[in-house]
Amino acid sequence: MKMPGVNISFSEKAGTVIERGERGIVAMIIKGAVPAKNPFEITAISDIPGTISLKNRNQILNVLKGYVTTPRKLVVYVLPVSAEDYEQATEALEVEKWNYLVATSCETDHETETLATWVGMLREEGKMVKAVLPNCAVNKEYIINYTTEQVVDENGDTYTAEEFCGRIAGIIAGTPLTISCTYAPLPEIVDCSRLKRAEMDTKVAAGELFVYHDGEKVKVARGVTSFTTETEEKKRQFRKIKIVDAMDMITDDIRKTIEDSYIGKYANSYDNKCVLLSAVNNYFGNLSRDGILSEFSVGIDLDANRSYLEGSGIKTADMSEDEIKKADTGDEVFLMANIKILDAIEEVSIPIAI
Repeated sequence: MKMPGVNISFSEKAGTVIERGERGIVAMIIKGAVPAKNPFEITAISDIPGTISLKNRNQILNVLKGYVTTPRKLVVYVLPVSAEDYEQATEALEVEKWNYLVATSCETDHETETLATWVGMLREEGKMVKAVLPNCAVNKEYIINYTTEQVVDENGDTYTAEEFCGRIAGIIAGTPLTISCTYAPLPEIVDCSRLKRAEMDTKVAAGELFVYHDGEKVKVARGVTSFTTETEEKKRQFRKIKIVDAMDMITDDIRKTIEDSYIGKYANSYDNKCVLLSAVNNYFGNLSRDGILSEFSVGIDLDANRSYLEGSGIKTADMSEDEIKKADTGDEVFLMANIKILDAIEEVSIPIAI
């Protein structure tokens, strides 16, 4: 026996979900004078405490710039300048709700790897969070590996990779799930580390997110995660920030809804399983109408039901599919779903005949 749970696996053709949850929350770790309330939330410039240094204030403002929209909010934790690790911050943020993590003082490989490992641990526990980290090639779909060495803004201020991760997180958090952050412009940035086309192609293939100057303006390159090694379970889709964001939203939504509205609140009859199926189906329909899904289906997992019955000593060889579908499965519900998440337009081919 263990705690009741909703087990959700997500491969290329599997997922489970329900009511749209909040998205676009950035958790930020900074160093400086520790405020009385720590962590604290920011939804507008006026929420920034007066104790925050000018440098940290600028970091917060960078996140708030967003993209199509601003991030829903920031959850900021301030470490004392003397802190040697992120333990205080991670302990505090572990119980907060957020989607993307940044740490503006993350300067060493050990620091980035420590945070990447912590984010991975949270995901194993069911918290579908991600991080934007500098020069962090960990080959994980939940880590955005930002690698532009330097950018210069319109005021002449320069930002290193670790200092600019907050701006990148703000862009991603402010990107609707119907589009991607690919080619998102940065109007306040006038220059950055220059790259040739072949160099940029190599960086994208290596799972690096970066910004580049197209000759007129600075913009985000292709919106990719650090994931590069495709497997049977995880293929090309896991390389796209947009797709992973949609997967995580779907997983979060259905888990929260099932935990809040179904577990312990319904008898495990076939009729009540159909109530749950209907809720999931309606949720998928909403995502489809919103332009996030192109295809979806959901139903009772006959193979899993059959395995449960056989494991309980019930022979299923002579049972019909309908009987297996309606059979008593104790306190367990086995569903299966197939979905297709719409990607954004990122490559266009137009042969022009003359």
